Amino acid sequence: MSDLRTFRPGSSRIVAYGVAVIMIVLTTVIGVALPSYVTFSPLELATLAAMLVAVLALLHGVGRSYVRAGDDSIEVLNGYRRHSVPWSEIAGFSMKDGAPWPTMVHGDDERLILFAIQSSDGRYADEAMAYLRDRLT
Repeated sequence: MSDLRTFRPGSSRIVAYGVAVIMIVLTTVIGVALPSYVTFSPLELATLAAMLVAVLALLHGVGRSYVRAGDDSIEVLNGYRRHSVPWSEIAGFSMKDGAPWPTMVHGDDERLILFAIQSSDGRYADEAMAYLRDRLT
């Protein structure tokens, strides 16, 4: 029987998508509420749109992050970069007191941040770390 578990950020995911919605709503409200004598050139509008899209892409990167522990490997998606590491190459997991997220040590002492497991999520993060550490033994 397959033992597949996926861990995603909790509160930071809610904050990221909440801020994205607020930004879109505020941008729309401010754009509609501006007096008619305030105008923007096409280049200014393009710059504002590009900045909004860039911030929304960063927020989405936070929200879509995950750690997926499968039977053969662990898959980590940090923002837009995906890593797949076989369990046999993992030396351990570290989450020191005060650290914002854990680190996975693999290969020749290479380290990979597990952004989807946030220490601010409290018990959920502790349970995720316990599960991952148990999988190593």
